[in-house]
Amino acid sequence: MAYTADPRVDAYIDALPDWQQAICREVRELVHTADPEVVETIKRTVQPYFVLDGNICALLAAKNHVNVFLYDGAIVPDPQGIITAGHDNKTARTVSFRRGEPINRPALTEMFRHIIANNRAGGWRKIKSRA
Repeated sequence: MAYTADPRVDAYIDALPDWQQAICREVRELVHTADPEVVETIKRTVQPYFVLDGNICALLAAKNHVNVFLYDGAIVPDPQGIITAGHDNKTARTVSFRRGEPINRPALTEMFRHIIANNRAGGWRKIKSRA
């Protein structure tokens, strides 16, 4: 898939161990596959974010895993149970991936699409206030 890569995101990913690079590149591909209008940027000085009418997700490599922070206000369904932390968080939840763990590509892509749709509808705060 063709998209405009932010060289700062490239630099963040390239500095990681090989297994974390692979996870970050796969997540990056999936978020761009979810919608070709997704833009990548750096926020909080070094953290890769993917945005479209609001935050979709952010990447953060830790020592033993990679966190994908989903900015959904905990309203995006998780029927396949891929969320690993933040179940009660009002603004974001986390999917963590460890070395050798496969990414549930269909489930994560669907979550990205749902978050993007919510962003386009005014964002999760607006959607939650209508519920």
